[in-house]
Amino acid sequence: MEGPGHDDAAASFDPLRPKLIRVAYRMLGSVADAEDMVQEAFIRWMRADRGAVREPEAFLRSTVTRLCLDQLKSARRQRETYIGPWLPDPVVEEEEQEDVTLPLMLALERLSPLERAAFLLHDVFGLTFEEVAVTIERDVAACRQLAARARTHVREARSRFQVDKRRGIELAEAFFAASRSGDMKTLGAMLAADVSIYADGGGKRPAAMEPILGFEAVMSVHGYLAADFQKNGSKLVRAGFINGLPGFITLEADGQIQTTALDIADGRIRAIYVVRNPDKLRHLN
Repeated sequence: MEGPGHDDAAASFDPLRPKLIRVAYRMLGSVADAEDMVQEAFIRWMRADRGAVREPEAFLRSTVTRLCLDQLKSARRQRETYIGPWLPDPVVEEEEQEDVTLPLMLALERLSPLERAAFLLHDVFGLTFEEVAVTIERDVAACRQLAARARTHVREARSRFQVDKRRGIELAEAFFAASRSGDMKTLGAMLAADVSIYADGGGKRPAAMEPILGFEAVMSVHGYLAADFQKNGSKLVRAGFINGLPGFITLEADGQIQTTALDIADGRIRAIYVVRNPDKLRHLN
């Protein structure tokens, strides 16, 4: 039976849980792993001398970040054997709330774990470099260098094009309608010349094993898919923002859901991100 110690720990921990999950998810790109890291932090919080901790949020953020740094080592090995393109677990919001968009999360994958932590903690979550230094156990100068190197790598992935929220959802819904009905003329008018598709099936469901690059290739794929959609169906569950990008959730003919996120620039779709791996979609069911 859980006693007073557990209740006391939970009372101080639970209000911070959403923030901690945000940190962990942005570090790892996995909802399940983020929840595991935060739960492990809670276990350590219960065992800690909480009366000696002056700033519980800073203590817990440091704990979660260090757990994530350890987890990233094994995650990188898993990425090396992953089947097909890897995409982060989709996080779906009714409103555009993401401070780290899907393209930026993919760019973060190219960073070292420490670069990733320094960039997220300082540039995204607003910690001072002194706070970052304490969190990742490096000196302030090293943290500045880590964040600077990270910025160089992710600069192109940071959004330079602000899409009106309503317009973004309208484009997502129009893309769904055109792609499922086989209206190739309308579909083609939505796509940028250098459009690409990244589909993550993880070897669990059919998906392209490599990114599909360029207008002609993307149109060819959608021509094939449209025939399948018309035969077997694809139902729109709802539109929303997926990792900060306009998109939608669909129920496909195999009875499984999938998410589609659209990176839009200058009114045209320049990248299409599709998550089909059921392991990455469980939290949406």
